[in-house]
Amino acid sequence: MEYSMIRKNFEKHGFSTQLFSSREEARDYLVNTLQRQTIGFGGSATLMEMGLFEALQQNNAVVWHNKVPSRDVRRLANCADIYITSANAVTESGEIVNIDATGNRVAMTAFGPETCYYVVGKNKITANLSDAIYRCRNVAAPKNAKRMNAKTPCAKNADKCYDCNSPERICRITTVIDRAPMGMKCEIIFIDQELGF
Repeated sequence: MEYSMIRKNFEKHGFSTQLFSSREEARDYLVNTLQRQTIGFGGSATLMEMGLFEALQQNNAVVWHNKVPSRDVRRLANCADIYITSANAVTESGEIVNIDATGNRVAMTAFGPETCYYVVGKNKITANLSDAIYRCRNVAAPKNAKRMNAKTPCAKNADKCYDCNSPERICRITTVIDRAPMGMKCEIIFIDQELGF
């Protein structure tokens, strides 16, 4: 994986970047960087696999609806100064693509916090935007739907998007962020391991 080119492309788009060889190194970096902050988490298997919530909770006020599932907790996370999430896909040319069900996660990556961190495993990196959207719909979404026990065709088969109209469909809002939003510091933390969906 040619991280130097990918990082350069993201930096040209207004993002700062970091690269770590392991989830532990990335977790330690965030723990050392973020002290006495109010932090909101977006839904993310990557963050769960890192044990990041528990690590950051030692010296910060951290809010995550994965730990206390409710609409109120989602709203509280959306008031945080710092927001941490992952991406369903990123492109080598410097774009971030996410699919969301309620919009809380993608809303915070576009407007709200002072700083947004994306934690991205190497499995999320795609060649271009069409590959990124394909990955979101046919890899990340079915696995997330299955994890959430959604009653959708993709959760049942965990193999591809069926473009369903199920009431429990989790693919409702797709965002492409191709430049860091004005007034928000955005940092991409690349990890040279496969993490999340």
